[in-house]
Amino acid sequence: MDISAGIKASLAGRYASALFDLASESGAVTAVESDLATLGAALAESGELSALTTNPELARDVQGNAMAAVAKKLKLSVLTTNFLGVLAANRRLGKLPAIISAFRAIAAAQRGEVTATVTSAHPLSADQVAALKTKLTAREGRTVMLTAAVDPDLLGGLVVTIGSQRIDASIRTRLNSLAQAMKA
Repeated sequence: MDISAGIKASLAGRYASALFDLASESGAVTAVESDLATLGAALAESGELSALTTNPELARDVQGNAMAAVAKKLKLSVLTTNFLGVLAANRRLGKLPAIISAFRAIAAAQRGEVTATVTSAHPLSADQVAALKTKLTAREGRTVMLTAAVDPDLLGGLVVTIGSQRIDASIRTRLNSLAQAMKA
C-alpha cells in the first residue's frame, strides 16, 4: 500500500493508519469507514458533541464514557468504539475530524481511488456530476470519488480539487486575473 508520507507523518494520519491496519486485519475496513462517516456527520451536526471532543477541561474518563455512549447510540462497531476510547485516553478526540479524513484517504488509496471535490456556483445535475466523474477518472487513470459543493461566490464555472491539485475554471478567478492585469 502506497500512502503519501504526508498523511502518515501527521498525528491524525498515524492514528488513522493504525486504525486502518486493525480494520484490515479484522476485515472491517468498510464497516469502520461507515462508522467514521456516521461519526463525522454527527460531529458536523451537533455542536455539543464537537465541544465534547475539544473541551480540555473534561477529564479523560468523562470524555471516554461520553464517547462510548455516543458510539452505542450511533451503533458503531466494537473496533471503532474501542478506538474512540483510545483517543479519549490519549486526549486526541479533538483530532477526530482530521483522523476521519485521513482514514478516508488511506482507504481510498487502498482501493485505487482518488477523491475529488468539485465546487460550482449552482448545484450540478446528476448527469453533469456523472460526466465530470467520467472525465476525471479518464484523466487520473484511477476511479474518482466525487463530492459536489456549491459556492455562489464563484459566479460561474467550476473549481475541481484532486488531492493537492486545483483546477480553477471559475468566473470569479478569471475576473480577478483580469482586474490584476488591468492594474499592472
